[in-house]
Amino acid sequence: MLMKNCVKELRARFHYSQSDLAVRVGVTRQTIAAIEKGDYTPSLLLGLLICETFELPMEKVFWLKKKEENE
Repeated sequence: MLMKNCVKELRARFHYSQSDLAVRVGVTRQTIAAIEKGDYTPSLLLGLLICETFELPMEKVFWLKKKEENE
């Protein structure tokens, strides 16, 4: 299973840079970039902080996708 997210799209909607969001949730800009690319799975706490920032429930920001055989 892969965890997918729409953090990049939400940042654009809220007019936040990666740095802006990073400051709001207490991580580095590089961490936000890695989450957006799917290279890093955030902790539950970080995921909740991101969701709280966008005022959305977890399932609207993060979801699971079955890994395809050819991926």
